[in-house]
Parts: sequence; C-alpha cells; structure tokens
Amino acid sequence: MGWREEKEDKVYTDEEVTAVLEQELPHWYLENGWIRRKYKTSGWKSTLMVVNTVGHLAEAGFHHPDLTVSYAFVIVKLMNHAAKGITNKDFELAKKIEEVVMWQPGLEDGSLPGTPDDPRFKYIKYD
Repeated sequence: MGWREEKEDKVYTDEEVTAVLEQELPHWYLENGWIRRKYKTSGWKSTLMVVNTVGHLAEAGFHHPDLTVSYAFVIVKLMNHAAKGITNKDFELAKKIEEVVMWQPGLEDGSLPGTPDDPRFKYIKYD
C-alpha cells in the first residue's frame, strides 16, 4: 500500500482510550479528543531538545502531533486527524516519545551515566 492510500484505522472510544492510557501511558491523559502529555524541562535549551526529539520521531513515523511550546515545558497532543479520533498510531507514537524523552540511562546497568544531578546540566524534569 502506498503512502497516499487510506487505511481504515480503528477509532477508540473515550473509555477505551482512558483504559489504555491508565495501563500503558500513565502520564498521558485524554482531553477534548486528544491524548496529551506535558514534559517539564529545565529551560529553553532543554525545551528545544524535546521539540526536536518529538519532531524527529513524528516525521520518522509519519504521524504528526500538535505541540505547545513554552520556556520550561512542551505539551504534546496526539489525535489522528484523518480518522477523527484516537487510533493505534497515536498510542504507538506516544509510547515512542515517552520512551525516548524520559530515557534515564543512569538508572540502567550500562556504561552511560546519564545527566549529572547538577543544575548546570539539568535537562528533563523526570516524573
């Protein structure tokens, strides 16, 4: 199937969306037909890094969120415009955004130490 061909996407009910969010994306919420997440940052540079990360993931997945960008936060809003509701595309992109933006390598058993706990290097305000 080519990229211009429409594929029927299952649109979830509000109750189904809420259940998926509670189980799989607990920091996301449903509001006015969109699933949303607010990422708090330590300032403008960090905000831009989040925006660029979300932009890369959205473009790679060819599914694009709406963003609200401020000095110390980014709000990501997802809804499948073509389907006029929340579909698997929204959940999948939300999971990938969550995985990448909230990644804390210092909590893993690996070589990467993660961002130091020092105000000079603060990046994301982790939940």
